[in-house]
Amino acid sequence: MNQNEQGTGLSMSAQDVATPGRTKEILKKNHLVLKKSLGQNFLTDGNVLRSIISAAELAPDKGALEIGPGIGALTQQLAKEAGRVVAVEIDRRLLPILEETLAPYETAEVIHGDVLKLDLRDIISEKFAGMSGISVVANLPYYITTPIIMKLLEEKLPLENIVVMIQKEVADRMAAKPGGKEYGSLSIAVQYYCEAQQVAIVPRTVFVPQPNVDSAVIRLRLRKEPAVAVTDEAFFFEVVQASFAQRRKTIYNNLAARFFTKETKPELEALLLGVGIEPIRRGETLSMEEYARLTEALLNCPSCNRSK
Repeated sequence: MNQNEQGTGLSMSAQDVATPGRTKEILKKNHLVLKKSLGQNFLTDGNVLRSIISAAELAPDKGALEIGPGIGALTQQLAKEAGRVVAVEIDRRLLPILEETLAPYETAEVIHGDVLKLDLRDIISEKFAGMSGISVVANLPYYITTPIIMKLLEEKLPLENIVVMIQKEVADRMAAKPGGKEYGSLSIAVQYYCEAQQVAIVPRTVFVPQPNVDSAVIRLRLRKEPAVAVTDEAFFFEVVQASFAQRRKTIYNNLAARFFTKETKPELEALLLGVGIEPIRRGETLSMEEYARLTEALLNCPSCNRSK
C-alpha cells in the first residue's frame, strides 16, 4: 500500500477491495486459486457492505468479530466504524493479502484458525476488553453457516448482534414464523436466542466468483433471556427436533415414534390435548410457546421415554 493510496481517506475509496476490478487484481497478483471447499465467494459491492455495517450498529467503543474475512473487503469497512476488529481466517494463503489490505487500519487484527475449534469466549475476553459491546459481522461460507451460528448461540457468548450474509434460503428459515414451509427446527433454535430480521437480499452477481444462489443479510439481535422459559433446554430442542423428524407426519406420530412405545403411546393424545395441541397438527404449525408447554408436559410424563 503506497502513501498516495493511504492518503485517500477511509470512505469507500481507491484503496478498498470491494470492487470487481480490485478483487480480481488482488487474486491475479497473488496467483490465488479460490477453494470451493472453503466457500470462497468475495463480495464486491459497497452498498451491500454499508447495509451490513449499518445493521451491526457499531461505534468507536464497540468491537466486531469477523469470521472468514477473505481478502478484507468487509474488514476494512468494519475498521472504519468499530473501535476494535478481530477477523478469524482459516485459509493461511490469505494472511499476507490481509496484511496488505488491512495495513492502514491499526485497530484490525487477523487470527489464523478454524472458528469452530477456537475458544471464542477467551478471544472476546482478551481482544475486546473494555469494549461496551461486541457483534459478530461476517460473510459466512454457505457450507458451514448453521454450525457457526449455533456455536455462537449455544456457547452463550456476550454478543449484541450477529449480522451475517448467508444463503437466502437459510436466512428465510432462520426468520420464518409458524405455519410456513420455511419454519422448522432451525427457526426455533435461532429465535429461542435471538430476534431475527432479514436486512437485505443480495444477488449472486455481486460476488467473485458468482455463487449458484442468492444471499441475504440477516441480523440476529441477542435476547437478554430466551424467548420461552423451559426447565430442560436440551430436552426442549430434542422435542423440537423430534417434531420435525418427518414433516408430513402429525405431531402425534412424530412424538410417538421418538418418545413412546406401542403400549404407552395412547397416553400421548391426552397429553397433547392437555396442553391445548390437537394431535393432528403438524410440527410446523406450533409456536415456540406451544413447544415450551409440550416440553414441560413430556418432562412430567412417566411414560415418556427419554433414554434414546
